[in-house]
Amino acid sequence: MDALILVDLQYDFMPGGALAVRDGDSVVSVANRLMSAFDVIVATQDWHPADHASFAANHPGHEIGEMITLDGREQILWPLHCVQNTRGAELHQALDATPITKVIHKGMNPRIDSYSGFFDNARAQETGLDRELKSRGVKVLTVLGLATDYCVKFTVLDALSLGYNVRLVIDGCRGVDLREGDVDRAISTMQSNGAQVETSEQIMKSIVNQ
Repeated sequence: MDALILVDLQYDFMPGGALAVRDGDSVVSVANRLMSAFDVIVATQDWHPADHASFAANHPGHEIGEMITLDGREQILWPLHCVQNTRGAELHQALDATPITKVIHKGMNPRIDSYSGFFDNARAQETGLDRELKSRGVKVLTVLGLATDYCVKFTVLDALSLGYNVRLVIDGCRGVDLREGDVDRAISTMQSNGAQVETSEQIMKSIVNQ
């Protein structure tokens, strides 16, 4: 069984949002096209408490983009984003949410970030995504969303480590590129770990021909 994973298609990651990804809203139409081909569709959502330790605003004297050490781990400081029950945390209204079978919240522990849809950044706590997929007999994941070099990358790498076959929808992802080249490096890392990189058109054709 195949599943489609929609990573963090939330307002705060879209143009005009608190942590906007350039051209991020363009991936919504890709998601809508692909959903018709899948029976299992899971959306992830950053779902942070307002006091989350990854927010620069919660570290007086520090700035957005600065790297700090938090409980022994490196942590980039971000602007406030995807705070629970705010509009910025909502899935974009243009996304057709009707076919989505499960929504997975992540990043709820105020002391640790959670880029991946499967685990927090210390891999100490699971989100429930792996259990959900395994309960449905899913073995192949098709992944798209925001951002390529953070939440998409770590979701893909964790999926591969858990034994899933993974296809990355290259036209369904956009990145932050905090450092120039981050997006290209993220794609190379996902490929070198076993992910297949395909366009949405290629994926649709392969599913039709199955």
